[in-house]
Amino acid sequence: MNEGAQTGQGEHGRHDAAAAAARAGTRLDPWFSSYAERAHGMRASEVRSLFAVANRPEVVSLAGGMPNIDGLPLDFLAEMTAKLLRDRGARALQYGGGQGESELREQIVEVMRYDHVHAHPDDVVVTTGSQQALDLVTEIFIDPGDVVVAEAPSYVGALGVFRAYQADVVHVPMDDDGLVPEELDRTLTELRAAGRTVKFLYTVPNFHNPAGVSLSAERRPRIVEICRRHHVLILEDNPYGLLGFDGDPLPALKSYDSDSVVYLGSFSKTFAPGYRVGWALAPHAVREKLVLASESAILSPTMMGQLSIATYLSTYDWYGQVKEYRSMYRERRDAMMAALGEFLPDTSWTVPTGGFYTWVTLPAGLDAQAMLPRAVTNLVAYVSGTAFYADGQGRDHMRLSFCYPTPERIREGVRRLATVVRAETDLVTMFGTSPHRDRTGHTVEMPSPDQV
Repeated sequence: MNEGAQTGQGEHGRHDAAAAAARAGTRLDPWFSSYAERAHGMRASEVRSLFAVANRPEVVSLAGGMPNIDGLPLDFLAEMTAKLLRDRGARALQYGGGQGESELREQIVEVMRYDHVHAHPDDVVVTTGSQQALDLVTEIFIDPGDVVVAEAPSYVGALGVFRAYQADVVHVPMDDDGLVPEELDRTLTELRAAGRTVKFLYTVPNFHNPAGVSLSAERRPRIVEICRRHHVLILEDNPYGLLGFDGDPLPALKSYDSDSVVYLGSFSKTFAPGYRVGWALAPHAVREKLVLASESAILSPTMMGQLSIATYLSTYDWYGQVKEYRSMYRERRDAMMAALGEFLPDTSWTVPTGGFYTWVTLPAGLDAQAMLPRAVTNLVAYVSGTAFYADGQGRDHMRLSFCYPTPERIREGVRRLATVVRAETDLVTMFGTSPHRDRTGHTVEMPSPDQV
């Protein structure tokens, strides 16, 4: 039998075996055939899958976006929590309302004034981090096959949510001034002409994750006008807005049109992620559905977390703490920029004016995803650009995070990374392409922690 016939028979046999496994389950998972269709599309985030390796002390992790909470007033928080439990423990340890506590919602309104957002507490929904808010908005708007328009690149956690609800993500290009309005208008026009249903634009306008850029002041009203004209909701995700190195943020998209924008915020970056408290500010009708969806999922957000943050905001100089964070992250940003200039001059990168990340473009021919095992072996971690696209782009990019390591560790991490990049460049020069692929062209898997 010729090779083609053998290959065809093998593929047919494998298809039959897969179909049989789907009907009967598998030895590893007897419930395989019972899962909902959307469950089969779930996969681990490239960022989360790095944690087991990147959290080892000998590895310099430039991968995760963990805020550095060393500067938090832990003695104050310990006393505050003890007093909260003594005075209001029966309430703090009980169920609450699905929308969130009114005293915290009132304070959230004051926090959003720094983004030039003037809102009413009734339109705020407290959530388990802004990630849950993102999930809830997607749940109430997306049917399978609906389109979400998102920046290219885009936040990996959002892409995972959109995938879980079976949305089709269409990317729109960015540049150093953020989302490109003309490209957004063109994309929405083409999608409408093709009969596609576009439910919302997802955007991170301030200190973008992963690109590190911010949407310019001139473009903000233009983006809102384009979406309004196309009758497309805007989902504005703003976890980093107060962490600008040069002062308060530009006006939020929400400030230009309160009826066309759902605004997401979080205390994870400006206070501490362990409380898991975020929020959504939505038009009234949307807010009602968000509350119902949240109650269905979790009954109510954490009372202990809500009252702790409400007490912190009302009794501590929280904005002074934010200014200290800004100074600390600015120092780390400067260390990252200096190290890139010293050790990786053949790459290019964005220069963030706030937030946690820079977006690095590799020399021609290098593959960030394929190079990752070599980097981990050399005790440095990053996130491949492929994590931030829904369509397979990004192999020529990597996201580097400067929020958590000290300036000294940042410099050492970039030095190690430069060694890997040079070695990879030599291999590409020798072979003409990345050698870290199997015979089918797929990237070789990253080694497990015990292999490194």
